Amino acid sequence: MVHLIVQASKYIMILLFMIYTYECFHVFRFNDDEERQNHIYHVQRILLFTIHFDAFLVLYLTSEDKQMIAFYLMQVVLLGAIILSYHLFYKHASELVLNNMCMLICIGFIILTRLSFEKAFRQFIFVGAGFFIALLIPLILQNMSVFRKMTWIYAVVGIGALLVVAVAGQTSYGAKLSLSIGGISIQPSEFVKILFVLFIASMLYKKQDFHQVMITSVISAFFVLALVASKDLGGALLYFFTYLVMVYVATRKFTYFGAGILAMSLAAVIGYKIFSHVQTRVLAWSDPLRVIDNEGYQICQSLFAIGTGGWFGLGLNQGMPNKIPVVSKDFIFAAISEEMGGVFALCLIMVCVSCFFMIMNVAMKLRDNFYRLAAVGLGTLYALQVFLTIGGVIKFIPSTGVTLPLVSYGGSSLLSTLIVFGIIQGLYIMQFDDRVQKKEQRKKGGSTYGKAQKQKAASARKK
Repeated sequence: MVHLIVQASKYIMILLFMIYTYECFHVFRFNDDEERQNHIYHVQRILLFTIHFDAFLVLYLTSEDKQMIAFYLMQVVLLGAIILSYHLFYKHASELVLNNMCMLICIGFIILTRLSFEKAFRQFIFVGAGFFIALLIPLILQNMSVFRKMTWIYAVVGIGALLVVAVAGQTSYGAKLSLSIGGISIQPSEFVKILFVLFIASMLYKKQDFHQVMITSVISAFFVLALVASKDLGGALLYFFTYLVMVYVATRKFTYFGAGILAMSLAAVIGYKIFSHVQTRVLAWSDPLRVIDNEGYQICQSLFAIGTGGWFGLGLNQGMPNKIPVVSKDFIFAAISEEMGGVFALCLIMVCVSCFFMIMNVAMKLRDNFYRLAAVGLGTLYALQVFLTIGGVIKFIPSTGVTLPLVSYGGSSLLSTLIVFGIIQGLYIMQFDDRVQKKEQRKKGGSTYGKAQKQKAASARKK
């Protein structure tokens, strides 16, 4: 009986997630119909909680662990509190961004609970703390205009934090990534990337001449070189490509972008020659079966898991995802593919694409150049992080050690992504307020024009 429920549940989850994903894009057809949009968002939330219930029912039935019930209820309360709080404090927040954020957190809870209850519980605490911080960000953005003036504070704090990691950081898989403070491991580069985006935005929002671009490039190079000194080449790639996109958007000069791509290609070759762990990852990517017992073991296990899962997956608790090293972080997408299916995994990618489109949509509608550049930078960071993670898992590119935002295990990654989503919500509220002000001005302008026309007509009758 349990086996039948497990098999039925995976098809139900896939169907529900397909409907949810479809609505992520279908909702844009009703930009002028707020009532229809709100109905779609409400349906998405029902789908979210139904998928969550279905998954935890299977986890409970297959494990017979009663603590699953309590943990499930705790998650329902937290997800409900996140949605309710945004509706209570920010009536004009983006419903789609909110729903997608909760859906990605929900999927993370499901797969992490299946992999490791202890890690899932820690992730729950991280989400609770990160949600409280993210909830304050839109309010701070609405009441502070000092962010554009903190250019050199971003630079000094960001570069300083990265240099501390380069000197005193803990080495993990060949790179210095984290600091241990009071028994808690923190990855500063996850938070510094936000400062990096704000630094570039504050440098280029007013002036985009050659001199300003060169100064921005030199300081940005210090960020990247600090990451290289830590041998965190995945992070360096993330930072550098974000810099290229922001400079291109600010200046509209493809010359800068093209030169940057050439420089990045040259740096990749040099990095391969210098760093042994990069050579290991390239070897594992190029021919993993040849070195399956050593360097290629992780990627081979990932590909085996994805292939075994097929389109519809084996069902929760039916696969062997724990055979993949670091599966809860870098390779969580493989675990999702194995047990929840390739269709589910593709829908997950599309939800991430929906988040990226929404962030870029917010950026295009912002009138303030500083906030527009910041939104572009944060959107690029998010999209590139998703691409690097999934690309490494499916052997499209060498593994970079980057985590899947809001889904993978890790406090620093989760908190920084929640902060990014909080900033995007604040910027969305800003552009909504700007749009309302424009409408009011048009109405006032139209009424003034109408009065003037009536006065002209009245004076003409008198004559």
